[in-house]
Amino acid sequence: MIVVLITVFLIKEALPVLRQVGLLRFFQDDSWHPAEDLYNFIPMLWGTLLVTAGAVLVAAPLGILSAVFCQYYAPPLIAGLYRRLIELLAGIPSVVYGFWGLVVLVPLIGSLEPPGTSLLAGIAILALMILPTITLTADASFAKVPPEYLKGAAALGLSRWGTVRGVVFPAAKSGLFTGLILGTGRAIGETMAVLMVCGNVVQTPKSLFEPMRTLTANIALEMAYATGNHRSALFVSGLLLMAIIVLLVAAAEVISEGRIYD
Repeated sequence: MIVVLITVFLIKEALPVLRQVGLLRFFQDDSWHPAEDLYNFIPMLWGTLLVTAGAVLVAAPLGILSAVFCQYYAPPLIAGLYRRLIELLAGIPSVVYGFWGLVVLVPLIGSLEPPGTSLLAGIAILALMILPTITLTADASFAKVPPEYLKGAAALGLSRWGTVRGVVFPAAKSGLFTGLILGTGRAIGETMAVLMVCGNVVQTPKSLFEPMRTLTANIALEMAYATGNHRSALFVSGLLLMAIIVLLVAAAEVISEGRIYD
């Protein structure tokens, strides 16, 4: 019901501009200048997708391998300390990540390729933010693998990595997909951190070092003063973000079901 109510609210607020300019204008206009009746979402949509994909590509292998380390390689004391550290990272507010990125990471990237606020900075910050989610979910999934599977693998003479790759990963695939979905959802919806480190330039980045703006950052920056069609257009971007999340969950369900039947 909460999801339905949110969707109805977004549609209601977005309808005025959709009735006046239509949906295609959001993908065909020359640029994003609502004061001039231009509503192109494409640069911000590309920015959102690129920063999210980059963060997931970095955080997913690191998070899964971190969970493997905790469960199957690290001594219990070190594994426990490592989990506490990951849990601490998960509890840090996003604005703190953004502030750290702004004062530490952005100048470091700027020394390599100005201006520093860039797609690369957003990817690095988001990867750090979603890493705990992926790691803790994968760790919980590995902990639920039946001990009989591990004993059977040991009886067959499989190495530790062979057991992890051939037995643990297939048995825990549902939990791993869940972690990826949660991490990707958080990356897509993140606002403050990317607003602080990505530069907020409405353009499609052509390299990792170019500034860009995400859809969420655009809503946060402009909602305070937006009126009329401009305000309604921001709600259209909210609908677009929700549609992306729905497609993501649906794709994950299809992939998960297909692997189960295989």
